[in-house]
Amino acid sequence: MKLIVGLGNPGSKYAATRHNVGFRVIDELASRWDIATKQEKFHAWFGKGVICGEPTLLLKPTTFMNRSGQAVVAAGRFYRLELADLAVVGDDLALPPGRLRLRPLGSAGSHRGLQDIINRMGTDVFVRLRIGIGSAIGDAADFVLSPFVAEEEEIIERVVARSADALECWITNGSEETMNRFNGLEL
Repeated sequence: MKLIVGLGNPGSKYAATRHNVGFRVIDELASRWDIATKQEKFHAWFGKGVICGEPTLLLKPTTFMNRSGQAVVAAGRFYRLELADLAVVGDDLALPPGRLRLRPLGSAGSHRGLQDIINRMGTDVFVRLRIGIGSAIGDAADFVLSPFVAEEEEIIERVVARSADALECWITNGSEETMNRFNGLEL
């Protein structure tokens, strides 16, 4: 069983922000594979279904970004998942809009949601798919909580679909092939 977690902040106020691009990827996967993610469980919106022939859990934490690990740990423990079966999707200030980077381990960088997951799990050995949202103009917190401008939104719509493609590849082919096929590509 796979667990794919999209990072974001709950509530309509944050829905269109840069920080919620992980939620958008979960919504894309849920739509493609007809998985309802409206059930509240594990401090998250949760859905269970099959993606590419593999039982898969989709999770959007209902805690704020800085406490994302609470949902990941709760779901992982309940289903007794292996770290190799976890993928976390989130935004990245260090990448230009439209660029993807999948890694099987590594630091959180400046991402507080990833840092909370690492802290609560006690390891950084899990797949993370980072989606470039561009460099902060001014205060980073204000930037990630702002919406994409019109030109960026077109790119982000395509990168959300491409991110879902990358996660489907990860499910069927693993991290190495996914990195070879999707890392570094810009839309």
